[in-house]
Amino acid sequence: MPNNGIEKRYDFVLLFDVQDGNPNGDPDAGNLPRIDPETGHGLVTDVCLKRKVRNYVALAKSDDNGTIANGFDIYVKEMDLALNAKHKLAYEAKKIELGQQVLDYIPEKLREILTVEATLPEGFEVIEADEDGKPHQLAYSGTLDLAERKEALKQIKDEHGAEAHKFAADLVKKTKSRKPTREEVGGAREWMCQKFFDVRTFGAVMSTGVNCGQVRGPVQLTFSRSVDPIVSLEHSITRVAVTREEDAARKQTEMGRKNTVPYGLYVGHGFVMPPFAAKTGFSTDDLSLVWEALEKMFEIDRSAARGFMTTRALIVFEHQNKLGDAPAHKLFERVEVRRKNPDKPARRFEDYEVKLDGQPLDVSVVKHIVPAATQP
Repeated sequence: MPNNGIEKRYDFVLLFDVQDGNPNGDPDAGNLPRIDPETGHGLVTDVCLKRKVRNYVALAKSDDNGTIANGFDIYVKEMDLALNAKHKLAYEAKKIELGQQVLDYIPEKLREILTVEATLPEGFEVIEADEDGKPHQLAYSGTLDLAERKEALKQIKDEHGAEAHKFAADLVKKTKSRKPTREEVGGAREWMCQKFFDVRTFGAVMSTGVNCGQVRGPVQLTFSRSVDPIVSLEHSITRVAVTREEDAARKQTEMGRKNTVPYGLYVGHGFVMPPFAAKTGFSTDDLSLVWEALEKMFEIDRSAARGFMTTRALIVFEHQNKLGDAPAHKLFERVEVRRKNPDKPARRFEDYEVKLDGQPLDVSVVKHIVPAATQP
């Protein structure tokens, strides 16, 4: 993985729009488009945009078989290993002991249950009897956290009975827990940064369960806010298939609801901070991939619910050093986005004008690199 570090600070403005779709539903409001209740402006969370960046990187760095290139795996990913399981991968790779294995001979009354019929949860295994007559033993790895231990013991109780549960629970109590050293946690954290693109980019809290520490990522995003107040429309839709068999005899269709924004142009802001990049190993090649993802993330994230979403402009203010040439808010004020006709509701991007330093921005080009030291 390249190790060319970030030597300059960057602040950026992201403009994207939505047409006849829901850019970011609010689960606390029936998945309606997020909105500022005092102003009516639409909102899109930073988490929503980071999800799209992650998805783009996972696709861009995968081969035809779906294998992601080394160093570009994604930590926060759907339908994947639990996060604690990924932490364990770091400990295994760095050969850090999570706990001390303990064993005990299985009582005769439990041998058939635990050696013939048993499907044991992770962390437990049966050591077969040897030729010298040593009986079967139950081994516990000592690597499960409290929640995982409770779940594993519950599974043993549900599947193999109370006596097997008590035997396994007594075995767990004999485990000598081991707290990793600060150096070991640091080594695991470094491995996670090298392994997962989103950890070294956005950071992560990895101190739950198996402790891999915390990482403050060099790339940070704000909530995005629409330029004008949005209108949230609710549409009735009809489906010609019936969900439940018992309803099929009395109806042929079912009704549903769909919420959309007719049109909204959103502005978000972001920051790239070299001091944090140096700690995570975030490189200039990683940064180029972030720019690429922000430009193209909507192209691989199409959904009927989200309507038509497009990145319209990515304006990157490039500083000449790590500390920066100007405050971020002053740079962002150099970008003006206004509706051309205030008396007419906007329904397309062309209804807005975008200016940089008082001059019209060439919106036929998505990414613009602008010196931060340049004064308007």
